[in-house]
Amino acid sequence: MARDKKSLEAIRRNPRNVALRDFEALIKRYGYIEKEKGARHPKAIIGTRTMPYKRESPVKSCYVKELLEIIEEQEA
Repeated sequence: MARDKKSLEAIRRNPRNVALRDFEALIKRYGYIEKEKGARHPKAIIGTRTMPYKRESPVKSCYVKELLEIIEEQEA
């Protein structure tokens, strides 16, 4: 659990340089990834929120910031 918190804090400190594997690991920790057949982008589903994102490494900071906002919403 401590490792999970450390990785989350590292992503919060530097949202501009997040590897795709770390981004998707964070999604899987709080929700799941839905890959629809024929869709261009997968969707991160956390609670009642859905966020499509582009699979590229490093992940764009706009996707990381939006994911962090969704996680903070779920924790509150």
